Amino acid sequence: MSEKIEDLELRLLLQAIFEQYHYDFRGYSMASIKRRLNQAKTRFACDTFSQLQSRVLHDPEVFTQLLSYLTVQVSELFRDPPYFKAIRDLVIPHLRTYPSLKIWVAGCGDGEEVYSFSILLREEGLDDRVMIYGTDVNPRALQKAEAGIYDLERIPLFTKNHQLAGGKSSLSDYYTAAYGGAVFDKSLRRNVVFSDHSLVTDAVFAECHLVSCRNVLIYFDRGLQNRAIGLMKDALIRRGFLGLGAKETLRFSKHADAFDEFAREARIYQKRSEQ
Repeated sequence: MSEKIEDLELRLLLQAIFEQYHYDFRGYSMASIKRRLNQAKTRFACDTFSQLQSRVLHDPEVFTQLLSYLTVQVSELFRDPPYFKAIRDLVIPHLRTYPSLKIWVAGCGDGEEVYSFSILLREEGLDDRVMIYGTDVNPRALQKAEAGIYDLERIPLFTKNHQLAGGKSSLSDYYTAAYGGAVFDKSLRRNVVFSDHSLVTDAVFAECHLVSCRNVLIYFDRGLQNRAIGLMKDALIRRGFLGLGAKETLRFSKHADAFDEFAREARIYQKRSEQ
């Protein structure tokens, strides 16, 4: 099959997903999504994207499983420790000045970043005045996030990251080992709401002091990046903070002028007062 026909089949598959299930992946980076859907073809024993489209349209369970390929769920507690160290050392002093706080973790996947913020804010004594929103388009990921159970073999890395991020306690204070997994304390979810939300199609739902959207924009094309950044800009209060992934930047966004670089190396930006 020619690459031209394969790319056409891929676009038709994404259009079919949008029309049937209202999930819009048409603005995602084609190179990235093609690679992941090629893996899905193997998983579902399909030779072509057209065959995969047929299965997706006629079997909703196949689409539910396909979401794990379309949405990337690779993360870890305190991933990129310098980012969380900068949040702790540079952003938290500003957040302390507010009587109540709202934090939005966009594209939260299986919830690791949400728990990272919950732990950090507890260590900084702010957990009693914060609401954390963890959003994603993948319902299975959100279920896993709600459960707060991770493989024990991942705990040593989580622990190391926590320490490098300036942790002020032992990570073991926050979980219990049981049945081969680490079950994180339910109290960490006391002020957390996990919810289905798409940066592609949905609107702003809260006014936030900090939005953390890391390693999500790299999977979007330029137009979709601009939409997502505009959405997060509108969600932020004046002088609110936006955190991106290590390989992401606002430099080429049409919304770049709405932000100041706050901590360049950590990819943390602050919304300007006049915005």
